[in-house]
Amino acid sequence: MNDFRIPSGFEEALRPPVRTRRARLTQAVLGAGAAGEARAARARLQRMVRRAPEVMVKITGRTRDGGHLQRHLDYITRNGKLFLEGPDGESLSGRAEVRTLAEDWRDELLVAPQRRDAPVSLSIVLSMPAGTDEGRVHDAARAFAANLFADRHPYVFALHTDDRHPHVHLTVRALGRDGERLNPRKADLQLWRETFAAALRDRGVEAEATPRRARGVVRKAERTPVRKLRERFERGDGPLPKTLAGALESAARPPSSEPVWEARLRQRQSAIRRRLVVEALRLQASKADGDRRLGQDLERFIRTLPPILTQREILARALAGDRGGADRRRDQIRER
Repeated sequence: MNDFRIPSGFEEALRPPVRTRRARLTQAVLGAGAAGEARAARARLQRMVRRAPEVMVKITGRTRDGGHLQRHLDYITRNGKLFLEGPDGESLSGRAEVRTLAEDWRDELLVAPQRRDAPVSLSIVLSMPAGTDEGRVHDAARAFAANLFADRHPYVFALHTDDRHPHVHLTVRALGRDGERLNPRKADLQLWRETFAAALRDRGVEAEATPRRARGVVRKAERTPVRKLRERFERGDGPLPKTLAGALESAARPPSSEPVWEARLRQRQSAIRRRLVVEALRLQASKADGDRRLGQDLERFIRTLPPILTQREILARALAGDRGGADRRRDQIRER
């Protein structure tokens, strides 16, 4: 028996920045009931302090017509070299079968009343860090798609292993079988992450879907197009991206006072860390050995959280370091 519970502070520390009850398309993953919630919260806390690999579930785009869908399916099948899998294990291979699928989805949209700019499909990527067993990622993606879309939206998916991170490209038809259109909210995306993580754990893969802020991460992930432009610039193959140029200009001209949004971010992150500290102390005071060990693990986790710095502050420090290095080099030259 242990003293673990879900105090409001601890619950707030792990709460994602969106309210999952606002999800329109997805049911909550965790079981109901106080006892079930306490067990789930404890298991989640244990995975977080172990720094379990975080799943990525990302909407990468929408196709707007049959031709666009055809090009997207050609891309995820590597022009027919990889097979597509659909519900109930249905398999499509070769460009001819892929073309037929794209035409079928397009033709079904033509007979349904819709806006002119309504998408044909939604493109989703399910990914895990390098080293994760690709077969289990594939199987978890199969379960994820069946759980969320099998009875409502046709879909196909393909596994990619030519990257360090095993990932699955999932393409879901936007028009459902009952005429409902697929339009997920942010709350749905969070529950999709939790659903994929649960499917991986069911297959023996350590995985979690905690919000960034619970792990001390205050900056949003770099968008893929921006990352590619930045990497091209760093290789010397392209110009400095406008977003990076703007960020550098902002960092070089520090504001006279801390921006409101930065102050709020710092306050929110400090509050989350305080709640985790309180939970670590409470667990360490427990009579149960398991609780005390978890409290010690949580304390170590808190001590290794990154400093609370925004992108502007990180760039400003880097620029200051560069200027300091240049000054030291000039002083060395003068001394000669």
